[in-house]
Amino acid sequence: MTDTLHTPPPTAAAHHERPFTRDPGRWEKERSRALRTGHVRDHTCSAACEPVLVHERTPWGWLAWTVPGDGSPPEIPHQIGVLTPAATRLQRLALRWLTRRPAQRIAVDTVPGSLRFAAAAIALISLLAGLFALRRGVPLDVALPAILLAPLIAEHLPDRLDARAREHVRMVEGDVACRYLQRLAVLQTSLVQAAVGSERYELRRSAEVGQGLLWDAAGLLQTRDTRPASADLIARERLMLQLAHQVAQILKRTAEDSTAGENQASDPGRPLGPYPPRPRPTTHPAARHAPNPQLQKETLPMTQPEPGPTVPTLDVYLLFAHEPYYPVGAQEINTTVVAAASLLHPRVRQPDGARIHDRLVHDRRPGEIVPLSTLTHELDGGEHWPEVGDWEAATEDLLQLIRDHDCDALNLGLPDIARALVCAGPHSEIRTVDPTSGAHRAYGPADRIEVLVEVGRHLAWAEAGSPLWPGNGLLPPINSADAS
Repeated sequence: MTDTLHTPPPTAAAHHERPFTRDPGRWEKERSRALRTGHVRDHTCSAACEPVLVHERTPWGWLAWTVPGDGSPPEIPHQIGVLTPAATRLQRLALRWLTRRPAQRIAVDTVPGSLRFAAAAIALISLLAGLFALRRGVPLDVALPAILLAPLIAEHLPDRLDARAREHVRMVEGDVACRYLQRLAVLQTSLVQAAVGSERYELRRSAEVGQGLLWDAAGLLQTRDTRPASADLIARERLMLQLAHQVAQILKRTAEDSTAGENQASDPGRPLGPYPPRPRPTTHPAARHAPNPQLQKETLPMTQPEPGPTVPTLDVYLLFAHEPYYPVGAQEINTTVVAAASLLHPRVRQPDGARIHDRLVHDRRPGEIVPLSTLTHELDGGEHWPEVGDWEAATEDLLQLIRDHDCDALNLGLPDIARALVCAGPHSEIRTVDPTSGAHRAYGPADRIEVLVEVGRHLAWAEAGSPLWPGNGLLPPINSADAS
């Protein structure tokens, strides 16, 4: 998208944004070795180039970085490998095998291809050993097969071992796929570091679940096309954010308990013994309005809001555009995302809201964000809206509900083109003209999906620790079988 939004969401410096974040000296050593022994990534690279890769091993897999010729550290890995969940010791050895330094090869002019240096060395050694064995009386029919088999095994056995090792690893390549998996890798690294050396089951279990989510995401991204799998990827990213948030809260409470214990031990005047529990709040906290996150391409907000008391569950969401308004101290808000269940609120026009809800959640995937324009497209371009309900009245009631803090919402200030795309149907096309150059540009379904993916990332950030609250006193949903 050419339009950018005004204020980027908050981000956090984390691991894997650059190679060897915790050991910059290691990167300099690897870079110097690459300059001496391999092909760096510069303007001379072509599609046939095989630049040298620097592997950074992690507890969950590895990141393979290229070495830019200008001396700057790369921002996106060339390849990311994810180890299978609950890996055995042998499978972890397979990971180390795949991330070994590439074998040195010797070009042979008389035959196509090349020969491993190790195979050539073993061939020479086996020949000398065979001649020595023949002089010692070893039969020729025993010595000759050994002389011939040793270099063949040295040449072809590593390839067989590579194929077996790859069965336990999922590898992802390509800038788009690696950029997405890189964000999940940052979260998984934080989960693993929290679990290392800890005896708490919650921390160890979070790292195990995170490894499974990372493994699933790598499987989806192996197609190198994020668009068909965008909803599934967003769902996994949301779960990873929730895990990271919960782990952060556990570590925070542990630190607070430790500090309180030290203070109690240092205060001999405080009586020992049990204390009555603190009173728990009986009312729902104030509705959360996400602070107008302005979407920027390839940006994932990592700062998370204060947690709620419940564990989030995946749901379907309604995205609708509306007349812009300007809250005090905030920028324009022109698009809103709410939980689908908010349509069941008694303050929303009924039974219109319940009917729209029934249509909205039918045959959707968990975590899917459904624009109102998608419903219009499914209703034959809006021809059948009168049979479902008054969508204008329902969305106006939702906006009033949000302003009265009676439900949660993700408030967005989309740029013109992004807003036009989510207001258009899933197969529509929008054309723009540059008034200065007269150049035309078309935006289509792929660009619309990209906008929804960005909205999903911000929704994952807003929901970390607590899902969007649909409101209290909701009406029961319509039974689809009865309604038909």
